[in-house]
Amino acid sequence: MPWSRRQVLAAGGVLVTAPSFLACAPKQAQPQALGSALLPNDPFLSWFGIDPATLRTVMAELTSRGADHADLYFQHTRSTSLRLEDGIIGEASARVEQGVGLRCVVGDQVGYAFTEDLSLPAMLQAARTAAAIATGASRPPPETFASTGPGDRYSLTLPWEEVGIAQRLPLLSRCEELVRSKEAAVSKVSVSWSDSDERVLIADSEGRISLDRRPMSRLWVSLVAEREGVSQSHGSNLAGRHGLEWYDEARLQQVCDEAIARTMVLFEARRPPAGELPVVLAAGASGILLHEAIGHGLEADFNRKGTSIYSDKLNQPIAPDFVTIVDDGTQPGERGALNVDDEGNPTERTVLVQGGVLRSYLHDRISAAHYGVPSTGSGRRESYKHPVLPRMRSTYMENGPHSREEIIASVKHGIIAETFTNGQVQIGAGDYTFYIKNGWLIEDGKVTAPIKDVNIIGNGPESLRRVTMAANDSKLDSGGWTCGKDGQGVPVSQGMPTVLVSAMTVGGTRG
Repeated sequence: MPWSRRQVLAAGGVLVTAPSFLACAPKQAQPQALGSALLPNDPFLSWFGIDPATLRTVMAELTSRGADHADLYFQHTRSTSLRLEDGIIGEASARVEQGVGLRCVVGDQVGYAFTEDLSLPAMLQAARTAAAIATGASRPPPETFASTGPGDRYSLTLPWEEVGIAQRLPLLSRCEELVRSKEAAVSKVSVSWSDSDERVLIADSEGRISLDRRPMSRLWVSLVAEREGVSQSHGSNLAGRHGLEWYDEARLQQVCDEAIARTMVLFEARRPPAGELPVVLAAGASGILLHEAIGHGLEADFNRKGTSIYSDKLNQPIAPDFVTIVDDGTQPGERGALNVDDEGNPTERTVLVQGGVLRSYLHDRISAAHYGVPSTGSGRRESYKHPVLPRMRSTYMENGPHSREEIIASVKHGIIAETFTNGQVQIGAGDYTFYIKNGWLIEDGKVTAPIKDVNIIGNGPESLRRVTMAANDSKLDSGGWTCGKDGQGVPVSQGMPTVLVSAMTVGGTRG
């Protein structure tokens, strides 16, 4: 598809050492499980241009000063992004990133190094750097490496490497067409797209090899509408470990309808009265509050170090008995899904809070050893450049015993928090502030008016104790959430049912 200079304002790419899979392959007619069917027989050579002998040599250097555990995390990621603004391609970029991270674990301490150069001298130098943390006797590398077997939680008709720009662009154009045909007040439409195909190989000092091929995609529609000289803006997005075929007409209609509805209601919205009010957290997107104000406090490193308010609360009640909170890495196609975590451990469904009682933290290898429990498959990293941390995957509250209608009818005067933008959380104590972009006023048990520009302020553990009702409509939000921690961002999913918190501080208007 030819592009003019006007169509492409910014385009670029980076080429690294090119394994054989960078060449186009014949298109597949049927869905392929990227965790299994498309994995090579010889992944060292096919994916990264090395062989098992080279791997053993590097592992021997990594464990030459002793180690409780050591691993190599090879990664190759090919990504594409596009942005269409008012019918013109504003940005188009392609990127290839490749490298290996080397880790030496001694007790609770980690030596870490990485290199983009996969030549033997470069990897040996990185191994010596990571191994400098250890001072013990040399540990021989495994004689052989055995694969732990791939998973199949992401199925695509076509891998992203086989999808051309000419196949991506119609999705963006169709979204703009839908928005403009549905709402005449729209003055500007921006449609953003990104996808990636990530290949991971993890080899450790126990002789395990874990392979995963992880697709990801995201479609974002944002718009500006004008009415009587006033402008409002909002948007909506869809994301997950999906292929091109997932973005069908129904989903394009969904994301465009949501973007329009969220924007147009702002013309009628007002700020609510300020003060301490009951707050109904809407199903789905309100999972951001659960994730930030509570979920981070259940990551085991904060508890191991004693910085989380939950560090002494295991097997104690921390919520009403109808509250169950889960972190699950096994949901097919979800943004937070993984076949294996970034230490090569299988992911699982981890029940964090069951019947109001705190039952588990989220563990990587180090915290699991510290507590004497198995890993929950929660060891994650942004890329080969980053060490492993215990992280959330897909965090949500399960269904409660009430209905949404019951919850709203029980509120004399309060608000519904529906969509969120900015927020800040103090992870140790759980204090938070969130900005509500869309919401609703509740008066005498009825939804009466839209609200906007509202801050809610509270404390995560306290808000959890103040949950007085939870509905039977739990759902995951379909947006492209990315969780930040210690300078690392990883894709996550989150959700919850409609929940009533008896009191939060609402920053509205005085009067």
